[in-house]
Amino acid sequence: MHIEKFRDYCLAKPGTTEETPFDEDTLVFKVYGKMFALCSISEFGSGINLKCDPEQAVELREKYAQVKPGYHMSKVHWNTVLPEAGLPDDLLKKWIDDSYLLVAAKLTKAQRKELDLD
Repeated sequence: MHIEKFRDYCLAKPGTTEETPFDEDTLVFKVYGKMFALCSISEFGSGINLKCDPEQAVELREKYAQVKPGYHMSKVHWNTVLPEAGLPDDLLKKWIDDSYLLVAAKLTKAQRKELDLD
């Protein structure tokens, strides 16, 4: 998956915004101000960080060489996925969806209703 496709997919999710809060190279995607994905703009192939259920995070790291503990993130709740290392786009999209839904589940009931998640 290329960065443009990744960006478009993330931005298509309801309530999503994109920001560069850390520096001009780190692109962050948030739902109602809560981060669910981030990547380097200039070094996209070095990995995207996605939030993940802790048990599933370990399973994915064991199963896929392209999945590593979250770089500069909580290793319990975040994975770094190498998006240009041969993973099928559908699988990467599923993990983006999972990250988005995991974060959205922690939003208020009213916010979830606005996103049509309840």
